[in-house]
Amino acid sequence: PTATPTPAVTAAPIKASAAAKNMRFGSAVAWSTAGADAGSFANPSYAALLEADCAILVPENELKWQSIRPNAATFDFTRFDAMLAYAQAKGLAMRGHTLLWHQRRWMPAWAESHPYGTGAAGVTEATRILTEHIQTVTRRYGASIASYDVVNEAVDPATGGLYETALSTALGGAQATLDLAFRTARAELPGTQLVYNDYMSWESGGATHRNGVLALLQGFKARGVPVDALGIQSHIGIYSGSSVADLVAAQTPAWRSFLDAVVALGYKLVITEFDVRDTGLPAAIPTRDQAVADYARAYLDLMFSYTALRDVLAWGMCDKYSWLQGFEPRSDGQPRRPCPYDASFQPKLLQNAINAALVATAARP
Repeated sequence: PTATPTPAVTAAPIKASAAAKNMRFGSAVAWSTAGADAGSFANPSYAALLEADCAILVPENELKWQSIRPNAATFDFTRFDAMLAYAQAKGLAMRGHTLLWHQRRWMPAWAESHPYGTGAAGVTEATRILTEHIQTVTRRYGASIASYDVVNEAVDPATGGLYETALSTALGGAQATLDLAFRTARAELPGTQLVYNDYMSWESGGATHRNGVLALLQGFKARGVPVDALGIQSHIGIYSGSSVADLVAAQTPAWRSFLDAVVALGYKLVITEFDVRDTGLPAAIPTRDQAVADYARAYLDLMFSYTALRDVLAWGMCDKYSWLQGFEPRSDGQPRRPCPYDASFQPKLLQNAINAALVATAARP
């Protein structure tokens, strides 16, 4: 028998629906050479998606320590400069990601092996390395970047405690290191949104991670550390054969209580890295795409019910270039479908779901 063709999905521009509610939609973007087959501003097919749907961009990797600081003495901003120039030429805002990704596995090798010294000398040298980094980045870009993930993923989801690195060990511990990062950023950027970004999620099993992040945010507030918002990465996913309705019903109460607690502390919310893992879904594309869209719509409706949330960024617009294809492939070998557009740059039901959630939400003041 002939396979029933999947009906074509038509796309209304998400950025217009967001703007109507005084919100912004955007995406991660990569650097590449001109015309390369990549999720880059220099790939015309990908740039067309960015320009159709996005009002704000964020660099996928090009502002991380590994990309811009090959050693303690050297900075190289070539790639991010090109990305920012593109964004400015197109009238798109830019987020900064990230001034400190505080885990050993994501710090550059030189930062883990650096001779910081011990005692007071170690504190002085670690302070110099961190403040120099943040000052160099923020002074270069000034008001061109309106929101920074100052610190990324500092909480160990297994324990709820803070990760330590060679840098933080020399500086006197993770708490002092994170506080210094935010205070240094605020001294340079009095009017910029400063964000703590992490991947705690609404899926079951995340209570320890959520509780650790909440404790960190409570500590920031108690110590007067200048943090404006919680970045909720929103790498959401369906991992089992349970129905979307059952998953949403099971996961919503604990997640809502977490968000309530964060907002009650006075923090704004940002969705920083949205995509949908289709791990537990069957290979059949129509079934998979519908479940992903339904799950995303329920999640976004819940998130958008908080008027403290204004900016929503996807971690890529096109399935072909999703980080998940290589980082966490499907067990059946089928390409993942986590993004608003498919590998042929055609809109999917997920694109429609994002748009519909924005249309349905209340306008922000």
